Amino acid sequence: MWRNGLLWMFLIIGTMIGAGYASGREIWEFFGVESGLAILLFSVLFMISCYVIMNISHQFQSVHYLPVLHLLLGKRISKLYDLMIILYLFSTTVIMLAGGGATLEVIHLPFWAGVILIAFFVVILFIWDVKGITTIHALITPILIITLLGVLFAFQSLHGFPIKNISDGQSNWPSALTFTALNILPLVSVIGAVGQKIIHKGEIWIASIGSGLILGLVSFFYNESLVEVANELVLYEIPLFAIMTHYPYYMVLVMSGLLTVAIYTTAASGVFGLISRIKESVQSPSWLLALFLVAVMAPLTMFGFSTLISILYPLYGVLNLYLLASILLYPILNHRSIRDKINH
Repeated sequence: MWRNGLLWMFLIIGTMIGAGYASGREIWEFFGVESGLAILLFSVLFMISCYVIMNISHQFQSVHYLPVLHLLLGKRISKLYDLMIILYLFSTTVIMLAGGGATLEVIHLPFWAGVILIAFFVVILFIWDVKGITTIHALITPILIITLLGVLFAFQSLHGFPIKNISDGQSNWPSALTFTALNILPLVSVIGAVGQKIIHKGEIWIASIGSGLILGLVSFFYNESLVEVANELVLYEIPLFAIMTHYPYYMVLVMSGLLTVAIYTTAASGVFGLISRIKESVQSPSWLLALFLVAVMAPLTMFGFSTLISILYPLYGVLNLYLLASILLYPILNHRSIRDKINH
């Protein structure tokens, strides 16, 4: 039970800690000053969301996310969210492949070579299907968390742990809702695909509580560190590097590697969500489907997707609030039978 629970926990955290989170960009966009309560609320909301989604997934023994959407939203509305998830996973994975190519240019690897390298490792992963994606997250995610927390704790210790977000006002608490909502789509797509693999109910508790606590802790210390260098953030595209100016150059290279790994895990999770959705209709090995998907995505990395994302992300943010509300209200309204909710 504990082993599987930890596997699901690392899968959830690895899906959440993508390049945007690891770079600090998402943290700073949503939180900043007066956000201690917001991060605490996010942690609680995230635990509840994970528990509800995993519980439904386990109940249905699902192999993709559609049964979860049907139960939460009904068949009609879930069609819209199904399309949204496919668009989100596809566009995010394209951006991750492009980001991987750009990041590896730091070591003088041509852009296309970087894209192909990231894509190659994503495809190789799916030779082992679900076991491959859970294993890679179980190996990589702890390293990501430990390295990131180590850097943040060291930075805080240099400044005497000047924690400000507890005693200050907490006017930024609504950010907890939007931050959780924006991250709910990949959560549903990945957790909804492993219901058949969950054996014991205790695995759900371990994964939900563990992921919420760890992400809450990392988010809090990351945000506190960014508040300390707030005046320098305008100079950096990647907020993490504002913190890294206080470290030797080799540590910058280490954290660049960490960002590359975060990009890889996000790309892998995106492909996993897409494969789990289409595998029921297309009878092919997972690695072959992964190869097809990255082959379609690779040419698109040459286009700038910032315009597309600037349109899609605000749309996701608004529409996801409805999905988040449905998830949070599900335990309260669960007096209705599953059959009635599906046929609604």
